[in-house]
Amino acid sequence: MAGHSKFKNIMHRKGAQDAKRSKLFSKLSREITVAAKMGTPDPDMNPRLRLAIQAAKAQSVPKDNIERAIKKAAGDEDANYDEVRYEGYGPGGVAVLVEALTDNRNRTAGVIRAAFSKHGGALGETGSVSFMFDRVGEIEYKPGAGDADTVMEAAIEAGAQDVESDEDGHLITCAFEDVAEVSAALTERLGDPASVSIVWRPQNTTPVDEDKAGTLMKLIDVLEDDDDVQNVFANYEISDEVMEKLAAA
Repeated sequence: MAGHSKFKNIMHRKGAQDAKRSKLFSKLSREITVAAKMGTPDPDMNPRLRLAIQAAKAQSVPKDNIERAIKKAAGDEDANYDEVRYEGYGPGGVAVLVEALTDNRNRTAGVIRAAFSKHGGALGETGSVSFMFDRVGEIEYKPGAGDADTVMEAAIEAGAQDVESDEDGHLITCAFEDVAEVSAALTERLGDPASVSIVWRPQNTTPVDEDKAGTLMKLIDVLEDDDDVQNVFANYEISDEVMEKLAAA
């Protein structure tokens, strides 16, 4: 279980301003509704729903919001969303994956295509970049969960594939199909995780210079800001110096 790079620049996450937090709550609630509609509304019998609820709780989504999202699946015939993945290249040849839940494929495809085009990228066919990523589960714990040895032992017993620990906490990786089982076992040993998610982790990263980095970040911001988009993953690598310049701009 050798440690690996966290690829800290891979998944761009915005700050927790009120407006963005409200949008995040909506997206997490939509995932709960879809998960409940696709299976049983009982999280004990529905691994996807259990994972969605865990992710919502990790972001402090109120219990009432979670319950309403589950009830919506049973009572709202209009709550029908298609899962769609868009793939393409951003500025600097960076591979970008966009996961969406949409009730109008044409609308969402048009918005995504326009975002890529406006920011120096190009939308590709399904499968055009996903082969460069691995689908894995990630479970994060804060430093207070235990020392590196304690977390490593718990992760091995839970069936995880990898662990990386540093001053920021612990990142545990597992096969994506095992994330519900592994996270449940870890919760018994270590308590509730800081986050549980299924991600597209790039096999390699693409360095991006200062000239392209700003446009790439704008593309990712625009994509993440769309109501239909659930997650954005990209295989970029930007130096800390350039990131600091972008943050100060």
